[in-house]
Amino acid sequence: MIYQKANPVLVRLDDLESGNVDLKSLEEAFGPESLGIIFVGGLPEKFVGLRRRLLSFASHLGNLSRAELEALECPEAKYLYPIATFLSRNFDTDRSGERSCAKEKLSSDKVDTLKGSYYANCAFHKDPELANATGNYPDLPEYTKSNIWPREGLLVGFKETFKEFCAMVIDIASLVARLLRISIALEHIPGYQEGYLEHVVKTSTTTKARLLHYFPPPSLEAGSVEAEEDLDNWCGAHIDFSCLTGLTSAMYVDEGSLTLDISQGVDLPELESVPDPDSGLYVKDRKGGVVKVGIPRDCLAFQTGAALEAITEGKLKAVPHFVRGCRASKAAGVSRNTIAVFTQPNLWEKIDKDRDFATFAREIVAKITEG
Repeated sequence: MIYQKANPVLVRLDDLESGNVDLKSLEEAFGPESLGIIFVGGLPEKFVGLRRRLLSFASHLGNLSRAELEALECPEAKYLYPIATFLSRNFDTDRSGERSCAKEKLSSDKVDTLKGSYYANCAFHKDPELANATGNYPDLPEYTKSNIWPREGLLVGFKETFKEFCAMVIDIASLVARLLRISIALEHIPGYQEGYLEHVVKTSTTTKARLLHYFPPPSLEAGSVEAEEDLDNWCGAHIDFSCLTGLTSAMYVDEGSLTLDISQGVDLPELESVPDPDSGLYVKDRKGGVVKVGIPRDCLAFQTGAALEAITEGKLKAVPHFVRGCRASKAAGVSRNTIAVFTQPNLWEKIDKDRDFATFAREIVAKITEG
């Protein structure tokens, strides 16, 4: 089934910088009847190359050896929200799925064996010398552990590309946050400090990026009939607990026809279109309907998260979303790569009158990891 395609508001970066975005567009992007998503185009010339290189690294990460992947894991950071880890679908050479080491579950309660994640803390945006969140929070290792980067000589250029790309996304997110001050002001939120959201985005040491690699769909056995998969079989329905989440368009790669150069992580050829038209990012609108969101390759998307919903006392809603995977019958050997940058408050900063972000994060992680 192909759902209706969303048509989010598109603004140019130079208009964001000058504040030349009309109130109607802002209302369409973030108002009561909106999706809570905005596209930003007219990005710096380097964006296209950085995006392709970084998303190519996701495929290379997904095909590292078991030993190399384990060197990037941080179990004490709960796997779900570590500073750096990569969750492999399977370390067996045949990728049969029989010995999955996945650490996450989908909303259907099935073990998630189809994607891998590499997390990194983006404190370097505030200060290039920082590798983790600042402050004394020993019970939050998912924020306070230092980043774990691939060893020297492996995936050459990955760290530099990752940091440059994420810093650019956060810079643009701060401009979106500045734009949102108009919408927040119109909601007349008691006690809201002018410019607080922009301050949060620009100065945070807890903003986190997640580089995602969705593995190719499992092969069909001869003579078998492909079952109708759950809608969210690549990423379960959820809301981010960020203020704003920056997203790129997905990069689809035919890994079945490639020989990957793991040591160098060279740019990979990107498919011109999605082989399975039902695959991709879906969003639930304010009325509970589901629409498909296609982000242009030369744009960034920003969507609202749970921390922003708390900060605005529910006036700006977090965006429920999920990812549907490719079917083997339509996209054998095809993987999907993307990155999400979650701009989040510093751990000590308030998101409502009773809670700081550290308290909020503990509550969320407890819900996710319980059982």
